Amino acid sequence: MIAVAALLAWAWLLALHGRFWQSGPALAPMRPRGAPPVAVVVPARDEADMIARSLASLLAQDYPGPFRVVLVDDNSQDATAAIARALPGADRLTVIAGRPRPAGWAGKPWAVHQGVAATDEALVLLTDADIAHDPTHLSTLVAHAEATGCDMVSEMVRLNTTSFAERALIPAFVYFFQLLYPFARVNDPLSATAAAAGGTVLIRRTALSRIGGIAAIADRLIDDCALAARVKPGGRLWLGHSDLARSIRPYPGVADIWRMIARSAYVQLRHSPLLLAGSLLGLALLFLAPPGFALFGTGWQRAAGLLAWAGMAASFLPTLHRYRRSRAWAPLLPAIAAFYMAATLAAAASHHFGRGVSWKGRAYAASRA
Repeated sequence: MIAVAALLAWAWLLALHGRFWQSGPALAPMRPRGAPPVAVVVPARDEADMIARSLASLLAQDYPGPFRVVLVDDNSQDATAAIARALPGADRLTVIAGRPRPAGWAGKPWAVHQGVAATDEALVLLTDADIAHDPTHLSTLVAHAEATGCDMVSEMVRLNTTSFAERALIPAFVYFFQLLYPFARVNDPLSATAAAAGGTVLIRRTALSRIGGIAAIADRLIDDCALAARVKPGGRLWLGHSDLARSIRPYPGVADIWRMIARSAYVQLRHSPLLLAGSLLGLALLFLAPPGFALFGTGWQRAAGLLAWAGMAASFLPTLHRYRRSRAWAPLLPAIAAFYMAATLAAAASHHFGRGVSWKGRAYAASRA
């Protein structure tokens, strides 16, 4: 029955789960008909290694209207602010020294809140300090928002795949995100599914005002999806892949990717042992049972395992193609899923042993999704 359940689950996912396996949509470069003023808010904490490349790409945007970049230095212990202030383009760049974080606020939402409060433009682009942008990126985001009337336009930026560990494990991060939040459902105004990718979030100020500003997600570590969940009731979202922005943050080793996964995995499950158990059992059914039956089963059990494994591998191919990886990685998805499951379990153990979540020198013992 387990073999049949796995096969039926994959049949349902491939046919009825919002075409999660598609490597799209992605925006092609375009120019907006109008050119409303845009404020670009960049929260940054200890980003000295990357801030110059990120800000330089923002200041070089080929946007036909007025825009400015606001960097919120979130109490960095390095030269982040000094490097930013030394960049050319000072007329478009404002550097704000972040105030101490109040109780009840997570670090990034507090920094974003300060940046948004310092601006009054009709459109706000929230972007991370480790993202490099094509010169046409801002124009394309605004053009799409204006053409569709969306309240929020977000993109999964192209992630770094330089090291072997990144090439082996990072495409699956994008795949699992799509499995959790099928983009077609996020973009469907009739669906309750809401998500965003924090590297690039263009949002209307009217939408921010409607939900009570960034304060509405003050304590959320997974701030992008929390913001989308607030905006979608009464608004419209668009989420896709980006060919015009890329992450420049390196994850050179397996341990670095393990920590990246563990940082948010148990937060996503709301620190619930029941949700953890259910998620691990579900993932085991989807990703571990098919190869297990295919390799060690007999008769119809083996056939069901092979079919489910083949469907799983086929669903991974578009993501591998996007990241220019060999098709040979597709059958290895169960092993990669096992790695993600182990990191999630380790995150849960860390939380229940009192260590909580730590990021950029801050601990969040009771953080929320």
